[in-house]
Amino acid sequence: MADGNQTEVHVYEQVVILLSCVLSFLGSLVIICTYATWGDLRTTPRKLLVFLSVADLLSALSYFYGVLKAFNANTKDCIAQGAISTFANTSSFFWTVAIAIYLYIFIVKSSQRLADSLVLYFHLISWGVPLSITVAALALQKIGYDASEVSVGWCWVSIQEGDHVLWMLLTGKIWEFLAYVTLPVLYILIKRHIHKAHEALSEYRPILATSPTSQSLSTMADRKLTLIPIIFIALRMWSTVRFLLMLANSPARQNPVLVTLHGIGNTFQGAANCVMFVLCTRPVRARLVALLCCRGRETQSSSDALSQHTAHTNTDRANSPRAWEKEGEEED
Repeated sequence: MADGNQTEVHVYEQVVILLSCVLSFLGSLVIICTYATWGDLRTTPRKLLVFLSVADLLSALSYFYGVLKAFNANTKDCIAQGAISTFANTSSFFWTVAIAIYLYIFIVKSSQRLADSLVLYFHLISWGVPLSITVAALALQKIGYDASEVSVGWCWVSIQEGDHVLWMLLTGKIWEFLAYVTLPVLYILIKRHIHKAHEALSEYRPILATSPTSQSLSTMADRKLTLIPIIFIALRMWSTVRFLLMLANSPARQNPVLVTLHGIGNTFQGAANCVMFVLCTRPVRARLVALLCCRGRETQSSSDALSQHTAHTNTDRANSPRAWEKEGEEED
């Protein structure tokens, strides 16, 4: 399967992970485009989601290049790809937690002003900390070829460095571990607050408790608050498992299924966010479907109009005296 400490990345694994990168890129792009297209959907939480999508888009592009190249040495493009993916991936962790903190303050603490005032700090931390870590890792020559021990073809922290475990923690893993704890706690607290508020409201206004629309919206919100941390952990856990297996020097870290799941988990975040916040969000989904349908009708109408115009033109040409003259000349 692998020679020495190098994990072999099979062709079918590359294909699957490259597809995951493409889906993540497209999903992130859809989130950004829907935000830019419809002004009335530009809420602060969705703006934060756009910044997360920028990080996920950049991450998907860098991972795509790394998986496609399947590096086997410390080349310049390996180091460049490793630096970009390190920055984007770490930034993605910070923005994911930032969204949870914003929602917690906005919903549980009922303070939109306080929540909005934190946006600037979110920027400073979510872009600044990953950038500082990446620059430090580059300056100290810590980023490079890692033999796919805790990656899937792409470059990250050079496996040849004696303190590579420390730098793997600093450039991603420690923030990943913190997100595993922070996200479930915050979303559980948000869910509890919403449930209590809903119960209190239903006690005084029973009609809302039996309203199908109200129940549907409440159920959808409840599901999203449950799924957000679950999806994050489900995608990222395979990377963590391989990291722990590497620390234990276990050959199980080279298992093809585990390697494939790791590759998908690290690259699919943008697509997962698109499903959650676009396809599973009724107002955004309805507008997106309407936009696509309208464009489809316009294309069909343009095609029909062009066909009719062509048919009329051919008929006119066929009936013109000049056309008859040409046919007569050909017969002669």
